[in-house]
Amino acid sequence: MIQSLRLATALLSGLVFGVGLALSGMLDPARVRGFLDVTGAWDPTLAFVLAGAVTASGLGTALARRLRRPVLANSFDWPTRSRIDFALILGAGLFGVGWGLSGFCPGPAVAALSGRSLPVAVFVVAMLAGMAAHGAARRVLLVR
Repeated sequence: MIQSLRLATALLSGLVFGVGLALSGMLDPARVRGFLDVTGAWDPTLAFVLAGAVTASGLGTALARRLRRPVLANSFDWPTRSRIDFALILGAGLFGVGWGLSGFCPGPAVAALSGRSLPVAVFVVAMLAGMAAHGAARRVLLVR
């Protein structure tokens, strides 16, 4: 029963997230690139989307920190690392370059697959290939 509730909650959360991305314009790569183009034809509308997301996340985190445990789990899974290292900087930089060039980040790209667009599908396939390559490289580097 609890597993079914977890799955239903995850599905509902994903649907709300996807609808929010669609309503906010985050599925339109041209709008995203316009937001990132601060020296050209800057489109500030996504700043409000980001501000809303940061606000909701901050409020949710503050509420979660007051709870003893989650409703559908035995404990919270809080991050344990807080160090800024080369891997974090490199990953953030690669994410930013990919976002700027394509206009997509992972969540909106997966949601945009519903539009059956070939460029979106190519991006998602490339993203999955990059994730697989990262996992393989990490395993090779950690073995040594």
